[in-house]
Amino acid sequence: MSFERENIQRMSGYVSGEQPESPDTIKLNTNENPYPASAGIREILADFDPADLRRYPPATSAKFRQLAAELNGLSSENVIATRGGDELLRLAITTFVDPHEKIGVTYPTYSLYPILAQIQDCPLVEVQLDEHWQLPQDFAAQMNASDVRLTLLVNPHAPSGQLLRREQIEAVAGELNSILLLDEAYIDFVDHDYPTADLVTQYDNIIILRTLSKGYSLAGLRFGYGLGASSLIEPMLTKTRDSYNLDLISQLIAEVALIDQATASESWRLVIEERNRLARALHDLGFNCPDSQANFLLAKVPDNQSAEALYTKLKERHILVRYFNSPRLDDKLRISIGSRIENDRLINALKEIL
Repeated sequence: MSFERENIQRMSGYVSGEQPESPDTIKLNTNENPYPASAGIREILADFDPADLRRYPPATSAKFRQLAAELNGLSSENVIATRGGDELLRLAITTFVDPHEKIGVTYPTYSLYPILAQIQDCPLVEVQLDEHWQLPQDFAAQMNASDVRLTLLVNPHAPSGQLLRREQIEAVAGELNSILLLDEAYIDFVDHDYPTADLVTQYDNIIILRTLSKGYSLAGLRFGYGLGASSLIEPMLTKTRDSYNLDLISQLIAEVALIDQATASESWRLVIEERNRLARALHDLGFNCPDSQANFLLAKVPDNQSAEALYTKLKERHILVRYFNSPRLDDKLRISIGSRIENDRLINALKEIL
């Protein structure tokens, strides 16, 4: 006898990127930052007194929320701290979307979105991006016509790395009859000034997702946060969030990382530099990559090559990249930006294979 809900029985779980089987494997498949996090984290860990674990941590991560608010020119009532960006996605769905109400996304998009919709037993409304990975002009109108309750929009887009213009976001938010969750997991790698945090003071239907996994080199910590009008943040913070959702050590590390903007911004600069260099090298090898503002490239393989075969041959050489066997993506590889040494090894391997 199975005790699973019927919708859970029907679904498949999220498939995460492969983990290395060999210590010399280069991992370019899960969009991690190749550069180290703040050196201050080592001091936090070295000085930490295990006796402090006797007590519960600050329930709402008040200090981190204040730091995040100051960084983004907001108030702490506009901030919620979460166990990675993924917890914020789940909180938004369970707080604002009833089972059987619709969730809207683009196609393609972050592959966790459909999984979370299925868990909540919500139909998914997918709108195809155009050939340049941009939103159709009637995107918001399609969401409204489908009576979508929550729209999930990743920007820079995954898996293409394309960036929406700010005025496009404002147009969508202004037209939508529902909540727009703007997933900015990769926003730190945009190569020009691109402010968005102030949008939450102008639109009461926008939630912005941020994470320390990518830009702050803390994927292993699982720490993120959300920005929004207090009317959106308050119910998640005080009603649907897990009690004590973030442990004490995680909060201390996240606070140090957010304060040390110099270390983080230097890693962003290095990633952007390597992203541009790798894009040029891939172009010279016959790959076609759209301009990316994220820490990865979506590379269409040369016409006489199979993306799946290239993925396999790279894996045999202990280089992991991401292959998606799905429409519009099955002739492409998504390649995370590694360090210069890692990227050189990838380029040399591709030269050998091709």
